[in-house]
Amino acid sequence: MKNILYCILSCSFLLSFSQQKYPTNYFGNPLEIGTVLAGTFAELRSNHFHSGLDIKTQQREGLNVFATAEGHVSRIKISPWGYGKAIYIEHPNGYTTVYGHLKKFAPEIEAYIKKQQYKKEIFAIELFPSKDILNVSKNQLIAYSGNTGGSGGPHLHYEIRDSSQHPMNPMLFGFNIKDTTKPYVNSVYAYSLTDSSQVNHHNNRIKIKLLKGKDGNYLAETIYASGIIGLGVNTYDKQDLAHNKNGVYNIKTYINGKQNYELDFKKFSFSESRHLNQLIDYSHFKKKKSRIQKLFKNEHNPLSIIKKVADYGKVTILEGEQINYKIVISDFNNNTRTITIPIVGKKEKITHFKAKIESQYYVYAHKELKLSNDNKEVYIPKNAMYDDTPILFKTIGDTIHVGKNTFPLHKNITLTFNTEKYSSDDLSKLYVSSLGYNNKPHYVKTYKKEKSIIGKTKYFGRFTLSTDTDNPKIKPINTQEGKWMTKSNFLHMKISDKGSGIKKYRGTINGKWVLMEYDAKKKLLSYNFADKVHESGENKFKLIVIDNVGNNSIFEMTFFRKN
Repeated sequence: MKNILYCILSCSFLLSFSQQKYPTNYFGNPLEIGTVLAGTFAELRSNHFHSGLDIKTQQREGLNVFATAEGHVSRIKISPWGYGKAIYIEHPNGYTTVYGHLKKFAPEIEAYIKKQQYKKEIFAIELFPSKDILNVSKNQLIAYSGNTGGSGGPHLHYEIRDSSQHPMNPMLFGFNIKDTTKPYVNSVYAYSLTDSSQVNHHNNRIKIKLLKGKDGNYLAETIYASGIIGLGVNTYDKQDLAHNKNGVYNIKTYINGKQNYELDFKKFSFSESRHLNQLIDYSHFKKKKSRIQKLFKNEHNPLSIIKKVADYGKVTILEGEQINYKIVISDFNNNTRTITIPIVGKKEKITHFKAKIESQYYVYAHKELKLSNDNKEVYIPKNAMYDDTPILFKTIGDTIHVGKNTFPLHKNITLTFNTEKYSSDDLSKLYVSSLGYNNKPHYVKTYKKEKSIIGKTKYFGRFTLSTDTDNPKIKPINTQEGKWMTKSNFLHMKISDKGSGIKKYRGTINGKWVLMEYDAKKKLLSYNFADKVHESGENKFKLIVIDNVGNNSIFEMTFFRKN
């Protein structure tokens, strides 16, 4: 009886989801200007899917940003990274809209935030106002567009989330983006998925030659294959009013007219977003900076965007068999590009093999593994990797070499170095670093325990202990000792650290903490004189900057200002 009831409820849920209607007239436009996109929903980004629309702001900052529907401000987050300055509005219909990379907020919201920042004496802050604090109406000014956080240029990041805070494609809610252009295809690849499989004598990844027809669709040259294979495509889309290479909306594959795989970019959850690294050919991306979307599924890939999978999207080719394999790529406006790939089953001699992985150890994806040598240890937790994989592990001096950066990690691995040989003074300046190009060290989040130093990272590679004895640098930008600053709106300071990186800073005027906003891209700290912490006349300014191993610099000066 319980099983029958469960089936009824499950079927009801699936039916209601498939018939879900989106309120296409509920949300307005967040900007006064026309909607032109720099980025689309679920685009493939580094380690995650893009969770909204990036709306162009004509390369300007300071455009009015409006609430797209009535509601209340439910969350505010300010960070030097990520969305920068962001505001979240919860609406009566259960959806939440998000507005990111803002320059500043509307006066009432700005005052509320600054009060909390000064109370907590912190710039980076996250607030959750109650329902009765900051109510907004549709088309009410809430902020001004900017370029804060991890933004690569001025734009507005806009999201719509459901009641579970899962991001949804805003295009489903009636946004009208002019797009009459079919998606573009850069390349198609075939993969041999077992040791005995082959495509055109290749047991490794092979690029398939494409011929473009007069109708804009592609016909591949016939490939000869045997065993279990998979396909992958590098594709993108463009809207009519922008040159940006954006993500597509849907990809389907068919075998002899029968659908066997689908990628449907309507909705995803943040908890699954890093599994993007299972969807793409991660090794190819790390080497070529180009993302091939695999049209077959790893057995344990939980991505909800993968739909209607038959045999995990894999294709089994038998001797003498003839298969018509078709890829159909669509954008949201249903502009469609097709790729037809004739496949003939023919067992041929393999002349091109997969590269052998230099290894001493084997990682089972669903088991933890500890590796140790010469007072150094690497701990790989359960489910840190997506596949069972042979990996390299070796130590040379103070350096650990584990795996290759062409293998994706889903969880942090832990690197432990024994530090008994170091004096307490030397130990205080040590940090764990990854070694990049020309062996340049990059700070890895570091912890210190008795007789050991520990680093945590989500990347394989080479790691070592680095020393940082240099103090951070502080440079005044628009001021100097004894300067009158009555005509200045801001006090600007530039901070930097060439070793372990900036950890924290603290600015005061006449001994009182002042809010100094941090633009990490420009390495710029800014105090807004409108905050009026300073006095009329003489003021003593002090800035302390501390790096990740505790080195610190102090900058002090006197300035004058008439209020």
